[in-house]
Amino acid sequence: MEQIPLFPVEARLTRIDAARNAWRFYEMSIQRDLFGGAVLIRRWGRIGTAGRLRLDLHVNEGAAANALSRLLRFKVRRGYRWA
Repeated sequence: MEQIPLFPVEARLTRIDAARNAWRFYEMSIQRDLFGGAVLIRRWGRIGTAGRLRLDLHVNEGAAANALSRLLRFKVRRGYRWA
């Protein structure tokens, strides 16, 4: 069992299942925006590609960190591992 950091600000995960030809990555990081809030940047896709990008706006870094932690727990349960 892997230990998830208490207050992560970035994470890079991979899920490799050769039997299903699944070679996936998922990256998350928190950045401050120009208006005092925070942005959770998520990028995911097949390993070796640019993947897709999503930006989630949050009121502050704490709210973004809570969202990142929630997504991180969900992804680990789905079979992703730390890269």
